Amino acid sequence: MFNKVAIGGTFNVLHKGHKALLTTAFMIGESVDIGLASDEFANRFRATQTRRYEDRKQKLIDFIEKFENKKYEIIEIRDSYGIATTDPEVDCIVVCEETLLRAEEINAIRFKKGLSKLVIVVVPIILADDGKPISGERILNKEIDEDGKLVGSPVS
Repeated sequence: MFNKVAIGGTFNVLHKGHKALLTTAFMIGESVDIGLASDEFANRFRATQTRRYEDRKQKLIDFIEKFENKKYEIIEIRDSYGIATTDPEVDCIVVCEETLLRAEEINAIRFKKGLSKLVIVVVPIILADDGKPISGERILNKEIDEDGKLVGSPVS
């Protein structure tokens, strides 16, 4: 069990992949710090407008409520690192395969600052029924739903 686990993202559409990351963080950590991208940062590199920060935060809170008696904090972040490069109490970071390089970069920054290296826990990317990764963009484009089911396919 880790003392403090960090996780971060935009969480524009809270989907099965995000839920796997969050569940892992809560399973292995005494407390979890969730970096949630500010509206400005979330929209900086996106073609489509993201949902409002407060709406994304509330969706996270609604999901997190099932992890009774777990300490957590949702922290607004304005860059790709959040508190992961500065908080000496964080000892683990949970990422997906596509953000693994960012976690390694965070460890390099921590090393330069004299902070201990984070244990990196990688959660596999969750695939939709068509074998392609679940993403918020695909959900917003109505290709799949939040669980990765193809839109318009029969319920199994």
